[in-house]
Amino acid sequence: MSVIADYFVICTGTSDRQVKALAGALDEAMSKQGIHARNTEGLHEALWVLIDYADIIVHIFAPEQREYYTLERLWSKAQTVLVIQ
Repeated sequence: MSVIADYFVICTGTSDRQVKALAGALDEAMSKQGIHARNTEGLHEALWVLIDYADIIVHIFAPEQREYYTLERLWSKAQTVLVIQ
């Protein structure tokens, strides 16, 4: 559906501290697999962190930003691979 990436991961942290922790844990786990982020945006504010792993784009939101931007609606025609709640 997109030339930007093959997968979009969308998740929510309950606080700015948790958003940062999720981003850090993800980066550490991906680095151990030899996969390094091409770019990371929004980590300082921790309201919406975007991590670009080339074929995988990860969005980590604070609850208010996720509700406001509703990326799921924007990509609603894309196939959902996995939902964890």
